[in-house]
Amino acid sequence: MNDLSIAAGDLLDAVSLLRRTARRAVRLAWQQEALPPTQSELLRLAAARPGITVADAAQELRLAPNTVSTLVGKLTSAGLLRRSRGAADGRTALLSITDRGLARQVEYRDLRADLAGQALARLSRADQRALAAAVPALLRLAEGMDIGERAA
Repeated sequence: MNDLSIAAGDLLDAVSLLRRTARRAVRLAWQQEALPPTQSELLRLAAARPGITVADAAQELRLAPNTVSTLVGKLTSAGLLRRSRGAADGRTALLSITDRGLARQVEYRDLRADLAGQALARLSRADQRALAAAVPALLRLAEGMDIGERAA
């Protein structure tokens, strides 16, 4: 194992810890029950791409279509997601986020950003600058690790 692979492992460990800690902090501060990560991802996707089909959502999230159908059922029952039929093909389910789902997303995002902002404010200026400078590189790293990107 070389120094680069050790550094990559340390970086991924740090990112994982940050994600877990952020989720835990929001769960403790939030007044609502947290959604499981896969439901949250589907809700975010439906907000970003209104009218997405279950098949396209499954492909985008890299999940089996029947898994996405189960998630859709749960989110629809909770009033967070709307499932409608395609005009061209009535068998095709089109997904969109409801107003309630959107409000929940906004509340969660704002709380998460507020908690992260408070934690950032407690860091040194040097650490704040280092983290801000690292964001573009982290986004490029994520793109480079994407399975679809490697296959292309």
